Amino acid sequence: MGIVVFDRVEKIYANGTIGLKNLSLTIEKGEFWLITGHSGSGKSTLLKLLYGAEFPTRGGVVVQGIKVIPPNLTKLRRQLGVVFQDYKLIPTRNVFENVALVLQCQGYSPLELKKRTSVALKTVDLPDRGQCYPNQLSGGEQQRVGIARAIVHSPPLILADEPTGNLDPENTWQIMQIFHKLHQSGATIVVTTHDRQWLNNNYGYKLLELNHGSVSSKSF
Repeated sequence: MGIVVFDRVEKIYANGTIGLKNLSLTIEKGEFWLITGHSGSGKSTLLKLLYGAEFPTRGGVVVQGIKVIPPNLTKLRRQLGVVFQDYKLIPTRNVFENVALVLQCQGYSPLELKKRTSVALKTVDLPDRGQCYPNQLSGGEQQRVGIARAIVHSPPLILADEPTGNLDPENTWQIMQIFHKLHQSGATIVVTTHDRQWLNNNYGYKLLELNHGSVSSKSF
């Protein structure tokens, strides 16, 4: 079984909008998937179904052997790192505290918390920014903090929803390189994007294009 399995998944919202239509998909350990499509194509719905922000109307989603249903969310989210387009940093906490919060919630010791947080910040090339607050950082730096927060607990699966949607080409390139490095270290990664810098990369990532909730094309 893959690290992610969608089994004939449909998502229909309360207002009748169709998010996904009969999607079956298997993502294997160590793969890097780009999910693309126009606005409203279903790519964000797909990602939300993976981390339990939404649930299928029909069909099932399994991540790391865990069925994505409300009773399993705490267990599920320990297996995930999620990166958001709008960063979602806590403005009243500094960078170190934002990244370390995940470990605090999972009960890590202060020593392990400090060690892991420092390693995560070094991974995203922000080793000296721990005492800064989000409003003191550029957009690219804030997104790198978001990535550090997502990887600090060493999750096997990293999800990113339009992680460069608010960034210029130079910062986009930096973020892409960080994700490439994480993939090379063994992480399974799923990124939603419409950014041509991602889609034109030469790393051989798998590509899934959605159109009105259905698979338009796959590229392997």
